[in-house]
Amino acid sequence: MAGFPHPVLFSSLTGVDQAVSSMLHVTEAKHIFYTWCAMSILFIFSWMARRNLQMVPGGVQNFAEVVVGGLEDFVVTTIGEDGRKVFPILCGLFLYILVSNLLGLMPGCDAPTANVNTNLAMALFIFFYYNLVGLCRWKLGYIKHFMGPMIFLSPLMFPIEVISHTARILSLTLRLFGNIRGEEIVLILFFALAPVVGTIPIYFLFLLAKVLQAFIFFMLSMIYLKGSLEHAH
Repeated sequence: MAGFPHPVLFSSLTGVDQAVSSMLHVTEAKHIFYTWCAMSILFIFSWMARRNLQMVPGGVQNFAEVVVGGLEDFVVTTIGEDGRKVFPILCGLFLYILVSNLLGLMPGCDAPTANVNTNLAMALFIFFYYNLVGLCRWKLGYIKHFMGPMIFLSPLMFPIEVISHTARILSLTLRLFGNIRGEEIVLILFFALAPVVGTIPIYFLFLLAKVLQAFIFFMLSMIYLKGSLEHAH
């Protein structure tokens, strides 16, 4: 059952936990193992979508084009043409979080995003990435984004803006972690109370919720990038 402290799949692989933990010098390697599982799924999906490209797509290629094309249109509509430059990062982030979230619904598996370390790594990446994009776009003028609308308010606004931007790391991390881990705990409770009748309806509800959480992380990252690309007034 998804969400148990020691998922069946991972614990059944004799020595994998100890070997991975020893190799990476960490005390808990479960989320790393499932991160590799999520990446493997994405690699296989990409290979299947590209192995026999056709002008009239079908099957996996058609599904991939619908997902990627829809996300690209959404990013370009929101950010503008500059959105095409940052779209590969946003799309890869969304697909990884989506697959990671859905792993938590598979019996015997756990979601990498139910571990705070995975989410913190993604939040830190987005924080440094959108600030780097802003610096590359505006050079030293990027500091105007932190100075407020009026120059005489700069001494007050600058520390507030710095704290606000830094808090985005915590916000992105805990929002995803809390929702994914919370959903898995509730799913376990429903399974304990009513193994079939109580679990199946909530299972499909959480399927929608996990897709939504991936989209929220994706959308917030896009908004942060949009802000760094816009001119500071």
